[in-house]
Amino acid sequence: MIFRDGQSGTPVPDLEGMQRAIFAAGCFWGVEAAFREIEGVVATRVGYTGGTTTDPSYEEVCSDRTGHAEAVQVWFDPDVVSYGELLDTFWSIHDPTTRDRQGWDFGSQYRSAIFFRDAGQERAAIGSRDERQHSVSKPIVTEIVPALPFYDAEDYHQRYYEEHGGAFCATTVR
Repeated sequence: MIFRDGQSGTPVPDLEGMQRAIFAAGCFWGVEAAFREIEGVVATRVGYTGGTTTDPSYEEVCSDRTGHAEAVQVWFDPDVVSYGELLDTFWSIHDPTTRDRQGWDFGSQYRSAIFFRDAGQERAAIGSRDERQHSVSKPIVTEIVPALPFYDAEDYHQRYYEEHGGAFCATTVR
C-alpha cells in the first residue's frame, strides 16, 4: 500500500520501521495539527475509531450514534520521538477531565481516548495517565482501550487546520 498524505495525495516518507499511535482529544483538526509539529512524526491521518459502524461518514459520526471518536493516527520514528513524548503532547492539548466534550464541541465523538496497539503502549498510556492525575484536581476520564479498525475521514478533513490557516476548532494547539 502506498500511503498518501491528506488532500495533496503526495506520498509520505517510507513508513517501514515507523510506529503508529492513535489518539482522540476532541476535534481532530487541532489534534492533528499539534502532532504534525513534533519532530519525528512522519505522517498523520484523521478519522474515526472506537465505534461499531463500518466505514462511517462525518455526518454519521456527528449524529453521536456510531460510537466512534474523531481520532488521529500518528506514524512516528521511535529513534527521534518516543511514544511517551507523544503521550505528553496528548495530555497537554486537551482537558482529559471532561467527558464527551472539549470546549464548545460535545458528544461522544469528542471524547478523550488513547487507542493502544500493543501491551507496551497500554502500559505507557496507563502510567502516563496515572502520573498526569497528580497534576489535575478532577478525575481523568480518558479511555485507554485497544485499537479498533480506523476509518479515514473524508479528504477535506485531512490537514484541515494547516490548510485553512488555523480554522476555529475547540481543541486548540498550545
